[in-house]
Amino acid sequence: MTLTGRTGQMQVLAALAVLVGMALTVGTALGFQHIGGFIPCKLCLEQRVPYYVGMPVAALALASAAFGGPGALTRLLLVAAGGLMLWGLGLGVYHSGVEWGWWAGPTDCGAVAAPADTGGQGILDALDRFVPPSCDEAAGRFLGLSFAGWNVLASLALAAIALAGALAGGRARR
Repeated sequence: MTLTGRTGQMQVLAALAVLVGMALTVGTALGFQHIGGFIPCKLCLEQRVPYYVGMPVAALALASAAFGGPGALTRLLLVAAGGLMLWGLGLGVYHSGVEWGWWAGPTDCGAVAAPADTGGQGILDALDRFVPPSCDEAAGRFLGLSFAGWNVLASLALAAIALAGALAGGRARR
């Protein structure tokens, strides 16, 4: 590992924290879906996109910082990861506002695929029983926050870490 002093170490730690944080956040969402049985609505699924795009970006930032890549590249990748998390923050705030009734949600919310297990019945019978979740009703609240609310906090923290890592690299090289 080729670290260029304190700046390189801070960037490695920032990129690692963002990568692990993204993986844990989306992994938790997938766990609630597949193990807990919480079916995501359209907005829930959209909130995962910044994480799916951001994890490879954070991995590249980590590799660049850890193996002595150009400082500008590492900073750019950290800024991109931070920007993706700011996008996720915006999506989470929007979804939370829809859940609290502060503004209207999308008109096509609830358009998710039916479960694959039809219980031995035909797909049309399964569709009759399946009611997709609505974006304006929280699947559950934990400590007063819905999943969208928790995503706001996770996105904010990860954006702050990524952008702090990018700024740390810029200050040291002036």
